[in-house]
Amino acid sequence: MFRVLIKVREYHALLGLKQVAGVLLALLLAKLSSKRLSNMWSNLPLFKVRVPRIAHPVQMRFGTSDAWALKEVLLDGEYDFLPAISPKIIIDAGANIGLAAIFFANKFPDALVYALEPEESNFNLLKTNTAPYPQIKPLKTALWNENKQIKLFDSSGGHWGVTTHDVDANPQTQLGQVEAVTLDGLMQKLNVDQVDILKIDIEGAEKEVFENSKKWIGKVQIIMVELHERYRSGCEQAFTEATQEFLPKVVRGQIVMCLHPTLAA
Repeated sequence: MFRVLIKVREYHALLGLKQVAGVLLALLLAKLSSKRLSNMWSNLPLFKVRVPRIAHPVQMRFGTSDAWALKEVLLDGEYDFLPAISPKIIIDAGANIGLAAIFFANKFPDALVYALEPEESNFNLLKTNTAPYPQIKPLKTALWNENKQIKLFDSSGGHWGVTTHDVDANPQTQLGQVEAVTLDGLMQKLNVDQVDILKIDIEGAEKEVFENSKKWIGKVQIIMVELHERYRSGCEQAFTEATQEFLPKVVRGQIVMCLHPTLAA
């Protein structure tokens, strides 16, 4: 029970008194349904959080990284430093539970947002959270440098730290396999010839993605990426080399944004 109180205190610090009521309600529902609190992280029901300027409530899992992600993406505006544009196609690679996709859908209601997430539990919640937004299209896939099946691994980052590899990085932490796509392959499937915003948060796989980007890099107008050099050495170099023609590079928190030369002019 002490762990539960610590978590509630963390949620209060992250989300405020009004939102933490949802956590307490979830705890009460778990208790009423006779679920033991000692192993309740996976048993607790989802709870809803209402976020200012976001059209629909967001559902989260108790005891996961969801609350931290919500604070960064929707409350702190992690991606809210874009230039004045009217995008038509947005691709969110590494969509997790849908928070960045929801941000884009609220900021650009006329854009189509394709949200890619390979991990099963994240993808299920992604579908739940984005259901009220018909312009968001969830896709259970990973962005990669080939169109093939690749492996998912737990990097000890919880639901926010699932990594992808095409080799056995550590068989003990393997979570399964998922279909992976290249960006140009995905664009062909979607029948689009330009991506206006490409958001990438894929826990180190950006190394492979940007090392093999010649076919598509010129078809992207804005790139917003979180680089994970700590997970996979070479991520920063691969990104820098692939986007050397893009200007300017703007950093906000952990996000690096760069613009296609025609947009930056």
